Amino acid sequence: METVVSPARLADDETAVVVDVRDAWEFDGIGHVPGAVNLPFDSFRSDDGEAGKLPGAATFAALASEAGISNGDNVVAYDDHHGVFAARFLVTAELYGHDRGRLALLDGDFTAWQRARETTSEPTERAETAYETAFDTDGPLIEMEAVRDAIEAGATLVDTRERAEYEAGHIEGAVRLDWRELVDDETRGLKPEPALREILTDRGIGPDEHVVLYCNTARRVSHTYTVLRHLDYQNLSFYEGSLDEWEARGGELTR
Repeated sequence: METVVSPARLADDETAVVVDVRDAWEFDGIGHVPGAVNLPFDSFRSDDGEAGKLPGAATFAALASEAGISNGDNVVAYDDHHGVFAARFLVTAELYGHDRGRLALLDGDFTAWQRARETTSEPTERAETAYETAFDTDGPLIEMEAVRDAIEAGATLVDTRERAEYEAGHIEGAVRLDWRELVDDETRGLKPEPALREILTDRGIGPDEHVVLYCNTARRVSHTYTVLRHLDYQNLSFYEGSLDEWEARGGELTR
């Protein structure tokens, strides 16, 4: 399964489980992609999980089971914010053991879909499953000390926040790449691949580098991680604790 799927591809796919991560009032009141299930962003964010804002393996298993998601399903997620909240769901699922080859981001968000395609307010009925989770300690998530080690080893450290945030303070040596720079405001999806690669090349973020990503609370970094996966970057890590943890544990920032 492609890491980023087009609306046309999704419309032709009768097997994928479509996950809408908007708030329930949006899902019910504004409408949703036909067949989608609703797992609001806040339902899979917590301070009680294994790291950062992860919800905990048992919590995620219960959410996925209730939504009717099975471990072997192809899953396509979307939101209405250019994919940044949906990408967070995908990363969370990957960290809890879902095959990342079965996880995809819808290119464009609900507004983009709504402009050209059918939506519905009808509830989606899926049978409850027995979804199993196991936190992947060998996955892309790395902790604070591993970030320090990666920097010393020459990794490319990428700050995915806005310019003003970066200039107010960032980890020394980090390259700034606002995640929104990879999004086309008109289509609400990703910019064309040549444009994406040009942006990354200009920032010195090469496909053969070890790339370590961070933001404030690991939301925006999830979108950039998904885009780099889409572009076949192989050696990716993201710092789940991000700057919230870095500062809380005495990590220094530079301006």
